Amino acid sequence: MQGGGLIGPVIVAIGVVAAAIAFALVTTLLETADSGTELRLDRLQEEVQAASGERARLEAEVRRLTSDLARLREDMSLLANRAPAASAQPPAAAGGTTELPDEDFENPLPTEEMTEIMLLAKTRFNKAITQPRNRTMMEILGPPRDSYSTDCQPVTNARLKALMETREIGPIRVTMLRPALESLERIMTRLQKSDPDIYSAVGTAGAICARFIRGSTTSVSNHSWGTAIDLKLEGQLDPFADGGTQFGLLILAEYFNEEGWFWGATYSREDSMHFEVGEETLRAWKNEGRL
Repeated sequence: MQGGGLIGPVIVAIGVVAAAIAFALVTTLLETADSGTELRLDRLQEEVQAASGERARLEAEVRRLTSDLARLREDMSLLANRAPAASAQPPAAAGGTTELPDEDFENPLPTEEMTEIMLLAKTRFNKAITQPRNRTMMEILGPPRDSYSTDCQPVTNARLKALMETREIGPIRVTMLRPALESLERIMTRLQKSDPDIYSAVGTAGAICARFIRGSTTSVSNHSWGTAIDLKLEGQLDPFADGGTQFGLLILAEYFNEEGWFWGATYSREDSMHFEVGEETLRAWKNEGRL
């Protein structure tokens, strides 16, 4: 009876030991499994983070390329600001254009040849004057209207309209932004005193004109804000994109540059009849409370 009485406790002890061993084994297996799973999860998380970083880099690159493309489209559109003039006078000399010396206009040529086509030394002009892009114009003056086409349309922005005025300035009648008109008057006054022949020959081929730049469906012409004007001499338009410019426009460009206007002759495709208020001048007018 005594030996048999020990069997029960021994069995119980063996069961307890076996259970402890089984528990330890299961715990070890679970810990091993958890460790492996955690390792795999960590690896997957690292891969996801790497993929997210690459995606962010690619998205940033796409945004940069999209921005560059938009800027290039705007630049191309700016170069196509007007179509070639059908009535433009061809180069006067049969053998090509007459080259203009690089020295300053201390002794200008006789102005009876004001429409003679000269080779253009671009680096002489628009120094420290920036052509304002659409984003600059929108920032300073706001949108001229809500929608545009390639045809001239009226300005509908009430604030901008309030800044517009029509004036007789010398031989031309023009509607522009009021500070631009005041600047243009100063230019024409100086021109009348120093080069009366050119002064009397100046005409306009257009100023205020709310429209897209020709050849674009996104970029708005700076004519839309009344800050740009196209000029002609003796009723003749300067030939577009031929690399030369009428002699009289070279004289005019000196005065416009001194007033802070940008001259279109320095575009990649020369547009010598086009003059527009430079960005620096516009910002100065804004700071002075004139806009």
